[in-house]
Amino acid sequence: MVYMLYVDAAVLFFFVTLWYLVSLAIKRQDIADVLWGAGCVIIVLTSLCTIDHVTLRSVAMSFMVIVWGSRLSTRIFLKNRGKPEDFRYRALREAWGRSFALRSYFQVFLFQAFLMFVILTPVLYVIGRQHAGDIFVLDVLGVLLWLTGFVIESVADYQLDSFKHKRYNRGQILQSGLWRYSRHPNYFGEVVMWWGLYCIALSVPGGSYTAIGPLVITFLILKVSGIPLIEKRYKDSEKYQRYKKMTSSFIPLPPRTNTKED
Repeated sequence: MVYMLYVDAAVLFFFVTLWYLVSLAIKRQDIADVLWGAGCVIIVLTSLCTIDHVTLRSVAMSFMVIVWGSRLSTRIFLKNRGKPEDFRYRALREAWGRSFALRSYFQVFLFQAFLMFVILTPVLYVIGRQHAGDIFVLDVLGVLLWLTGFVIESVADYQLDSFKHKRYNRGQILQSGLWRYSRHPNYFGEVVMWWGLYCIALSVPGGSYTAIGPLVITFLILKVSGIPLIEKRYKDSEKYQRYKKMTSSFIPLPPRTNTKED
């Protein structure tokens, strides 16, 4: 397993560095968002090619990551194509000034690569252990959780993209479909998926110690780079603030009938 991780790290380092050089050439650091899903796919594929033999459980988990990562990277690429660089990276350019190029390599690209390894801990552990074993209830539960999260995230993204593509919705807030029950249903689906993968890892001896993966992605989405950034962006929008008073922040729940804050 240690050898597998070394190979994974070397391949990912090369891949991330190449991606970074491309970002400098096209002057768009937001391609780092495309890298997120693609990088995770690269890691699991490299892991499967490195080990002696694969198990049904490791193939299933890898397949889930590949499906998720491919869909996510494709969606982000298509969404950003032809548009200005994402506001988050423009803000970093202004804040970091002349040191932006160097700092983005370490604080965006390499740091993101590190996070990929951490979040993929349950998957990499299962692949590296090469432990076949029987199919347990936790395996089934994990697959069902992952499927639930994947459907929620995919549907939420589709509803959001469809809403934004209509010109008459400019300046409006999506409040229908899944977005009627949660302000961030796509993030909710994302978190559910990673906890589903962790459930599968629990079927392997020692798998419980890989909880750092889903814990980190949950923390990032709830407290760092997910929900907080979007909420901050719309802090001056009266329409969003009204929406915020009626709608759950994360877990889909029936809309409120009062105006109490989260």
